[in-house]
Amino acid sequence: MILSEGISYVLIKGGTMKRFWVILAVLVVFFGCARIKVETPKEPIKLDISMRLDIYQHVAKDIDAIEGIVSGNEKKPAVGKQGTWLDAFVKDAYAQESLGPEVEKAVYSRKDRRPQLVSLEESGAAGENNLGLVEIKQNADSSVKALVDAENADRMVIYKAIAAKNGISIEEVQKIYAKKLQENMAGK
Repeated sequence: MILSEGISYVLIKGGTMKRFWVILAVLVVFFGCARIKVETPKEPIKLDISMRLDIYQHVAKDIDAIEGIVSGNEKKPAVGKQGTWLDAFVKDAYAQESLGPEVEKAVYSRKDRRPQLVSLEESGAAGENNLGLVEIKQNADSSVKALVDAENADRMVIYKAIAAKNGISIEEVQKIYAKKLQENMAGK
């Protein structure tokens, strides 16, 4: 009540400037104190972008390690040049931990048959598809088919292990692996 009497007094008996400021203050208080209701979603917002990139990087790292063994380009640091004795042992222990025995067997089997597959690919008799598997392009005898089947079986063991390790589908691993193999072939 006192406030309204004070405002009435200023509006009736006060000067023009006082009226202006009082009206402005009343308008600011009236409209400035509006109640706004903000609703947030009940489920958290999920951003997959960084996780996908992180998964891709882990898969690519696994692929590089495996293909380094298969191609014979496995790089082991020389002690004293790139690290300490402890670094050499820790890296070896990490590599052994990440590969299961069935994957390790598949990798070394692929390494053993690599020269035969390279000659087939260079002659155009075989090639790789977009799922990271070897396909026969021309009519081939049973030994070539057996070689390709064994290679694809070993690759599937590797793909399944990488998929299980990184929590993604086998098809996704196959596509990433195929892309990585194509990049490696283009770089040579």
